[in-house]
Amino acid sequence: MKKMTGAEALWLALAGEGVDTCFANPGTTELDLVRALEQRDEIRCVVGLQENVCTGAADGYGRMLGRPAATLLHLGPGFANGIANLHNARRARTPIVNLVGDHASWHLPYDAPLTSDIESLAWPVSGWVHRIDSVDDSAAAAAEAVRQSVAAGGRGTTLIFPADFQAGDVTQAAKIERPGATSTSAEGGPDTAQCIERLRAARRVVFLLGGGGELSGLGQRAQRATARLCTLLGAQAYAETFPSRSERGQGLPAFDRLPYFPEPAREVLDAAELVVLVGALPPVTYFGYAGHPSLLVDAERLLVISEPGQPVAGRLEEMADALGAPAYQAAVSSLPDAPEGALTPARIAAVLARELPAGAIVSVEGGTCGYPFYAASSAARPHTTLTNTGGAIGQGLPVAMGAAIACPERKVVGLLSDGSTQYTIQTLWSLAHENLDVVVLIAANHQYAILRNELRRDGAALGTRAEALTALDHPCIDWVGLAEAYGVPATRAHTAQELTEQLQRAFGRSGPALIEMAL
Repeated sequence: MKKMTGAEALWLALAGEGVDTCFANPGTTELDLVRALEQRDEIRCVVGLQENVCTGAADGYGRMLGRPAATLLHLGPGFANGIANLHNARRARTPIVNLVGDHASWHLPYDAPLTSDIESLAWPVSGWVHRIDSVDDSAAAAAEAVRQSVAAGGRGTTLIFPADFQAGDVTQAAKIERPGATSTSAEGGPDTAQCIERLRAARRVVFLLGGGGELSGLGQRAQRATARLCTLLGAQAYAETFPSRSERGQGLPAFDRLPYFPEPAREVLDAAELVVLVGALPPVTYFGYAGHPSLLVDAERLLVISEPGQPVAGRLEEMADALGAPAYQAAVSSLPDAPEGALTPARIAAVLARELPAGAIVSVEGGTCGYPFYAASSAARPHTTLTNTGGAIGQGLPVAMGAAIACPERKVVGLLSDGSTQYTIQTLWSLAHENLDVVVLIAANHQYAILRNELRRDGAALGTRAEALTALDHPCIDWVGLAEAYGVPATRAHTAQELTEQLQRAFGRSGPALIEMAL
């Protein structure tokens, strides 16, 4: 009987725990893992041309399904290339299992050129890290990595797998211990009666909702229950500024996101006697701004209904019923009117909100069109929005890719900006290679607009060097030519009418497409 290698045992264990997708950019120290995939038809392997594409795609996949995909990365430098989107995934509480090959254990003492301290790289973006220390450890470690990834509301786990233990033969039947993983299904938080008492006593209430799965603060049930409470209490409700996942569209409340800059955010929060956190963290300023405290709300005015990552829909419904809140009544809304004229962020938002198919998933990165669309999307057909939770740019396109693989029955849109999308532009090749149903919309203003807005915050003029350092127009990037070079059909729109026609064509066919939106 043929013996099983450590790599084969690992894949078998991952598959047994429900892992069916791996986003891979392997190297020499992962070759036995690659060979072992020949035995596992139930695991889909998707090639990414850069590691941050793989980790971002695993983030999008996990946000939509609530269970982990695997990544396969090459040594410490390969893992380091994927850290930015693992940072975003940590903020989104996305379950991911990272597999990182290492040198053969007997080769490590010689400090070969690619030797590095992988554990030190992994811990800041992982909730659990384990170095496989024998062939017989591979199966148990893989199973535990999956269980740890769905603990604590979702997190990344990292397995470091030396090459000799991948290639060696398992010497005994793998015994996988199955201790109970930390449960995330129960709705935690403070006593419901105490929450109700504070809500009754407060005069001005603001709810801040956090994103995640179907039972999170931005799932459909929780939003409707929050709207009932707002009607009863005369309260307001906002999504956190960058929710990992938010259900949007007709039939749901038109809750906007908490503003990004501190001045408008404080206009919302300062007047509140009570700020109710529903799966959201206490709000802080995105950066340290002179004259503004980092904490936007002092602790005495906060009421935590649920921690991030915990299901909360049932608790909100219980509170609304206990307070006698009226039944939810969806506002009557219709699609936006068809805009005309040269493209502006507001017109792009209106066109997309009007044309978006029901059930679509929109991966948003970039402030140019992201904020206008989120506001306009309350009138669109029901859909899901994913945003950049951690602020490390280059996540929008890979997250769209991962969402498309997780939910192949749903149309996916990447609403992106030109500067940040260049960070993981290699994703276009993977979209073409996998023939994924993703429509990529690039807001091409040929500048880092967010940095220019920050530079002008205090009324200062944009200096010559600052302008040069934030300009992307010498030369302008040809997005149509770039996309076609990666195998993705592309067009360019200058007006709202052109964008409407091109979107209709893209939504009417399957496979990837890119539209450059000239601003």
